[in-house]
Amino acid sequence: MLHDQAVSKPGLWLLILGIIFAGANLRAPLTCVGPIIEIIRNHTGMSNTLAGMLTTLPLLAFALISPIAPRLARRFGLEHTLFGALLLLGAGILLRSVPYTDALFSGTVLLGVAIAVCNVLLPSLIKREFPNKVGLMTGTYSVSMNMWAAIASGVSIPITKGLGYGWRFALVCWALISLVSIIVWIPQLLQKQHVPNSSSSGTGLWGSGLAWKVTLFMGLQSTVFYAIITWLPVILHQQGINPTKAGWLLSLTQFASLPPTFIVPILAGRSANQRKLVTFTVIFLLLGYAGILSGVTVLAPIYVILIGIAIGSGFGLATMFFVLRTHNAQQAAELSGMAQSVGYLLAAVGPALFGYLHDQTHSWNIPLILLAVAAVLLYIVGMGAGSNRFVSAENENNTAPLEQKAL
Repeated sequence: MLHDQAVSKPGLWLLILGIIFAGANLRAPLTCVGPIIEIIRNHTGMSNTLAGMLTTLPLLAFALISPIAPRLARRFGLEHTLFGALLLLGAGILLRSVPYTDALFSGTVLLGVAIAVCNVLLPSLIKREFPNKVGLMTGTYSVSMNMWAAIASGVSIPITKGLGYGWRFALVCWALISLVSIIVWIPQLLQKQHVPNSSSSGTGLWGSGLAWKVTLFMGLQSTVFYAIITWLPVILHQQGINPTKAGWLLSLTQFASLPPTFIVPILAGRSANQRKLVTFTVIFLLLGYAGILSGVTVLAPIYVILIGIAIGSGFGLATMFFVLRTHNAQQAAELSGMAQSVGYLLAAVGPALFGYLHDQTHSWNIPLILLAVAAVLLYIVGMGAGSNRFVSAENENNTAPLEQKAL
C-alpha cells in the first residue's frame, strides 16, 4: 500500500509509470556508446584510453554527485529533484550530439550528473511510497532500466551503419525517451510534497562496516557492468566476430539480465539473508569470464548470457541492499548516496583502465583476469552486505525484518 493514503488510484498508476520511464533513462544513454566506441574513436582520432573516458566520465559524475542528491531532495523534495534531473539528462543527450569533441564530453558529464541523482533517489522514493512492495517495485524499474539498455546496445550499430545516420544520431535519438519521461513525470509535481525528517543525517553511515560492505558491493558490480558494456563488443570483434553481431551479443547480455533483475529483488526481500544470491551471482560471473578467455567464439552467446544473468542479479542485490539495510526512506537515500559515491568512483577506474591495459599489452587477457579478481572480491564483501542487519544496528543483535509477509 502506498505511504500516502490520499493518493488516488490513477495517481498511483501515474507514479508507477513515472518510475518506469525514469528508470528507462538510467542506462540506455550509456550502453549505446559501447557498440560504436570504435567508430567514435576512429572518427575523432582519440586513443582507447580517452575513448574509455566516455564511460568513465559519467561514473565520476555519479561519484561526485551521489552524496549531494539526498541534500537536494531534502531541500526541493524528491519529486521536484527527480524532475530537474530528467531535464538535465535531456540537455546532456542533446549537447553531446553537437559536432564538437568538447561537446561530446561535456554532454556526457551532464547526463552523468542527471543519472546520478536518479540513481540515488529512486530507491528512496520506492521505499517511501511502496514500503510493502519494495522488491516488486525495485524489480519493475530495474527491468525498465535494463530492457532499454539492451535495446540501446543492439540498435547503435544498425542506426549508425545500416540506416546511415552516423554515430551522433545514434547517441541523440535517446533524447526522445527523456522527453517522454519528463512529460510523464509532470503530474508528480502537482502531488503533495513529502518533507523528510531533517534530523536524519546519515553521517554515521561512514563509520559503519556494514555500510562500507554495501558500498564496495555496489562499486564492484558497477565495475563489472561498465567495463563489459564498454569493451565487450571490441573484445568479441578482435576474436573474429563482426561488429554488428558483437553489438547484438552485448544486447543479448542486457536481455539476459532482465529476468534476474526482476526476480532477484523479490527473492532478496523474501530471504532471511542474501548470501546464497551473492554466491549464485559470482559463480555465473566467473563462468562467463572463463568462456570469453577461452576464445571459443561459437559459444559466445552462452558466455554472455551467463554474464548478463550475473549482472542483473548483482544490480538487483545492490539496489535492494539500500532499502533492506536501512530503517526509512531518508536513510535509504543516504546509504544509496554513500554507496554510489564511493562505489562509482571505484567503478570509474574500470573502463579507462581496461583501455590502458589493452594499449600496453595489446591483449584483453589481463583486463579479463582483473575482472575475475573483482568477482572474487564481490563475493567477499557480498557475504557481509547480505547479512540480515540494519546499518544503524550493526553492532546490536537486532536484525532486519523480512519483506515476504508484505509481498
